[in-house]
Amino acid sequence: MANFGPQDIKKLREMTDAGMMDCKKALAESDGDMDKAVAWLREKGLGAAAKKAGKVAAEGSIGLKVEDHKAVLVEINSQTDFVAQNDKFKNVVSEVVEHSFNNHFANADELNASEINGQAFSEYISLQIATIGENLVVRRTAALQGGDAIAINGYLHANGQIGVILAAKCDSQKTADAIKGDLKNIAMHISAMGPKTLSYKDFDPEFIASELTGRIVTIEKENEENKRLGKPLKNVPTYISMAQLTDEVLAKAKADIEAELKAEGKPEHIWDKIVPGKLDRFISDNTTLDQELALLDQKFVMDDSLTVAQYLENLATKAGGTAQIIEFVRLEVGEGIEVVEEDFAAEVAKQMS
Repeated sequence: MANFGPQDIKKLREMTDAGMMDCKKALAESDGDMDKAVAWLREKGLGAAAKKAGKVAAEGSIGLKVEDHKAVLVEINSQTDFVAQNDKFKNVVSEVVEHSFNNHFANADELNASEINGQAFSEYISLQIATIGENLVVRRTAALQGGDAIAINGYLHANGQIGVILAAKCDSQKTADAIKGDLKNIAMHISAMGPKTLSYKDFDPEFIASELTGRIVTIEKENEENKRLGKPLKNVPTYISMAQLTDEVLAKAKADIEAELKAEGKPEHIWDKIVPGKLDRFISDNTTLDQELALLDQKFVMDDSLTVAQYLENLATKAGGTAQIIEFVRLEVGEGIEVVEEDFAAEVAKQMS
């Protein structure tokens, strides 16, 4: 006895745009299970949604919601940027973000396995695919939640291509409330600069060594060409991270600076006014990896006289307390997705044959 009826066939047809008999056969093969029926149609290449579900979705949009002590990001991919600007697609993003926010899903797997509006999320997405006309994929989600002493904020880039959320642990609710609005500035920095980790302390020594070797090889090759062309040579780095600048390294750097000042004939009584600035320059020149990849060690985009860590410290001090960023998430649409370039002429010829 079939475990489905005319209404199920109608629903599957609306979801996939497949033919009536194909939908009936899919449900029969799947014993009435709607998800399995959609999968069966996809395997057979039947129905608009089933066919579109096989297309690579690397465009799309990031959705963001921040409220009280909670923030959520969701990445939904489409096949084309054109569809990502469509109001129907934007409504899907808003609805999915709200659903994710209300349920605080830990990841996209939890979201995709959930129910929304009384139906399986997979059915909901299949219906949107059939309505919008392109494959849609809810690829990634992120959520942060904290208590009264944890300030949370986020930022969504104007075109919806990059979204950021971050959390800062404070000494009190008063400090958290005071700095929350300004955390958006740090979220904007993260959006622009794309840090990969919080601090240089997170780097593995092998990673630092590998990066240093790679940079030395690259610069030496560039210098060969610069020398041939009569251009200035670039400095070959000895260090690239604060993790390498031990007390001994810094002590030697200070001694070298003092020896240089002595050779220049600078009076010793003014060295204490010159050495700190030169030592800071030495540190800056030899921590390029940190400045590229570690959030707290990067120069703050709105005031490059400060690092992000110093900017946050100033905010907290002004509020009469302390604050420390404990987590951030940055999502950029399509990052890591490999898109195979299609030969449009060949595709048209294939359709015509």
